[in-house]
Amino acid sequence: MTAAGEGAGAEHGSLTRRAFVAGVGAAVAVAGRPAQARARRLGNETIVGSGAHAFRVRHDFPQLPDRFTWQTTHNVAVDSAGNVYVIHEGQKAKKDHPAIFVFDPTGKFIRAFGSEFQGGGHGIEVRREGNEDFLYVCGYQGVKAFAKLTPEGETVWYRKAPMESGDYEAGEDVSTKPNWSRRGFLPTNFAFLDDGGFLLADGYGTFRIHRYDKDAKWVSAFGGAGKGEGTFNTPHGIWIDRRPAADGSPREPVIVVCDRAHGTLQTFALDGTYKATIPGFGLPANVDTWKNLLVVPELKACVTLLDEDFKVVAQLGRAVERLDEVKNLRGQPAEWLPGQFVHPHDACFTPEGDIIVAEWVSTGRVTKLERV
Repeated sequence: MTAAGEGAGAEHGSLTRRAFVAGVGAAVAVAGRPAQARARRLGNETIVGSGAHAFRVRHDFPQLPDRFTWQTTHNVAVDSAGNVYVIHEGQKAKKDHPAIFVFDPTGKFIRAFGSEFQGGGHGIEVRREGNEDFLYVCGYQGVKAFAKLTPEGETVWYRKAPMESGDYEAGEDVSTKPNWSRRGFLPTNFAFLDDGGFLLADGYGTFRIHRYDKDAKWVSAFGGAGKGEGTFNTPHGIWIDRRPAADGSPREPVIVVCDRAHGTLQTFALDGTYKATIPGFGLPANVDTWKNLLVVPELKACVTLLDEDFKVVAQLGRAVERLDEVKNLRGQPAEWLPGQFVHPHDACFTPEGDIIVAEWVSTGRVTKLERV
């Protein structure tokens, strides 16, 4: 995974929002943005945020049995029962070690599976289909594949690069060598469509967003490498924003893509037509929604909450300056401070509105932010 990039300024067609990060550790005050709420102690607890967006911090929320080790936590998902799924990139040499770990709502270990994603585990999402939950999982690096699994880890289907798209080099659907060119397949995340189909972001490969039907057959694609407004530089995260307007009235859903290296979110109609750009993030990695909120984990040490109009309502655990102050902060757990993030790579809501955050650190770190 790369961690390079810079915040982008407002472009033609963008929603009004100034960049607050121009580089790692360089913060810019933004007019109209809520005041930064520092982590604070309340008795024996650490609290971040304030008012309706105050959260109790539980770092290292889930605990692994001694026989397993954390291996660069990447993404998280929560099923309908509140169980938490964590996927690791995983060490390629440990092929017998699982890449996916499951915990109950209290953080107690339940089971592990997914050794086929070792060395490249990346995206994981839970989808409710009828009366059942299913996992959608993708891997980059030497995995270069995506799959649908049961919550117990049984494979429903397994897919490689969509060669029918015409986007990929010959043999990319059978090769296990990472191809970081714009002709390689290195998928990162999913979004789910109402017709049973889904979108798959090729976040490190072609920078294309692929559309699949309910049977996991390729349909079409949009995007690709470019400077923005419908093209990308690392379209790392993706989701469908179905939130109603602020007054509660319904509105058309939009696709939200984290254009990570440009430091922006881009929105699209469901047919892939570009709509708008929201700039000003510190390497946005993924998105999720709950009620009127959209959460954006930013690799530059922040978890941001946005309202229905994509306006910032809270910045949680923000510690951007420390990325410059402490060399290789991600590799020094002793330097991590309570209530501060290092490299949030994914975040998702629980059914109750709590937030689970996975950070891109080799020792693994999964935090639960419990709504106060």
